[in-house]
Amino acid sequence: MRSRKRISVSQLVLVLFLFFVTLTMLVPLLNILAKSLSSPTESVGMSGLAILPRQVDLLNYRIVFSHPILVPSLINSLIITLVGTAVNIVLTTTAAYALTRPRLALKRPIMVFLIIMMLFDPGLVPEYLVVQKLGLMGSKWSVILVTAVNVYYLIIMMRYFEKVPQSIVEAATIDGASHLQMLGHIFYPLSKAGVATITMFYAVVRWNEYFRAGIYLTRKSTDTVLQVVLRQFVVLGDTVSILGQQNVFDYNALARADYSALKGATIIVAIIPILILYPFVLRFYAKDVLSGGIKE
Repeated sequence: MRSRKRISVSQLVLVLFLFFVTLTMLVPLLNILAKSLSSPTESVGMSGLAILPRQVDLLNYRIVFSHPILVPSLINSLIITLVGTAVNIVLTTTAAYALTRPRLALKRPIMVFLIIMMLFDPGLVPEYLVVQKLGLMGSKWSVILVTAVNVYYLIIMMRYFEKVPQSIVEAATIDGASHLQMLGHIFYPLSKAGVATITMFYAVVRWNEYFRAGIYLTRKSTDTVLQVVLRQFVVLGDTVSILGQQNVFDYNALARADYSALKGATIIVAIIPILILYPFVLRFYAKDVLSGGIKE
């Protein structure tokens, strides 16, 4: 009875602690959402703990989606995230599969080389020169191909592939399965949690990319990505970039909008796509995907 009581109390303390931590992350997000949905006259006086909108008004979102640069930048971010993550997953999983094959020649030198490249980054200047020599300046491929494989995520994927029972691989080999068939029909299904994990990691990095995009995508203003616009407006406080120079000079209804609420609307637009991805990834952690795969 005492042991059960101690366990229940510890569980209660843990739940309360996690609930408090959740509130510290959820309340600011709900506050930003509430301000962005409130009318400009009401959002100015809202405190940092207000989580319900006052006099719902979509003015901030109308300003955001009517901006000539923001919508193209949102589309560019979606393209880079989707295509870039697909490239990341294909290259990372195929490399992890190859590096976990027991009869791979020069396996140790290849791993040493990859770890050295992970620890000693060559830097931005050589990377910039390579992108320039390849003629990728101003192209979305400059952002997609530069970070095609992350060695740390590759090692994570290798650990998942190494857990696949060797007896299944041997049985598939006897049945005449090719490497691509084994990768698609055995390793992927039995490593769904690992694939989902690095997919989330890659997608978040792709979506939040602004540094390389700000350097390489400079030919036209419509080639930029959403995070560059978000940084320019939210971090640097450049209100002209989101409101438009003519609206600021005229000081019309758009220029009289609450800037903090407008920043909140921009932030909400920037985080919604990546939040939609989380439920699809979290469902892979419900149970051990290797359970029941083989019984020996």
